[in-house]
Amino acid sequence: MIIKFDEEYFMRKALQQAEIAAEEKEVPVGAIAVRNNQVIACSYNQVEKLKDATAHAEMLVITQAEYAVGGWRLDEVDIYVTKEPCAMCAGAMVNARVNRVIFGMHDPRCGAACSAMKITSFPGMLHKVKVKGGVLEAECSEIMKKFFREVRKTKMKPLKIDE
Repeated sequence: MIIKFDEEYFMRKALQQAEIAAEEKEVPVGAIAVRNNQVIACSYNQVEKLKDATAHAEMLVITQAEYAVGGWRLDEVDIYVTKEPCAMCAGAMVNARVNRVIFGMHDPRCGAACSAMKITSFPGMLHKVKVKGGVLEAECSEIMKKFFREVRKTKMKPLKIDE
């Protein structure tokens, strides 16, 4: 018997990754990659931990998914992420030929899937990533709001490995 999971089920898995990021004092964004109804990769923001500006949840999950499928073409892979991808991550999804990106909260200032920019469907691109936004948007927004309320309240600084 094959059980088909829905988008909310997979977004909850991405939210679990975002919770890990928050616990590690990283901006709480989580992502998972799904192929054939199975999670093949999962990650969360690790910019501070790895001291790497490109260590966004989406970038890390793309790398893991490529390893899992044995190649760079992710045309059978959907990526679930708690926040709309930035320009770098959306561009990487196009280059990796990701089938679909499903995200939680919209990012009207920097979102590059459908809000501020539409990199995933830019005219002339060789591949267009299908986009669906707003899945569990309230929950995805709340974890981000909670994190930044705490940052402002405690003047918490991002994780510094050297300290």
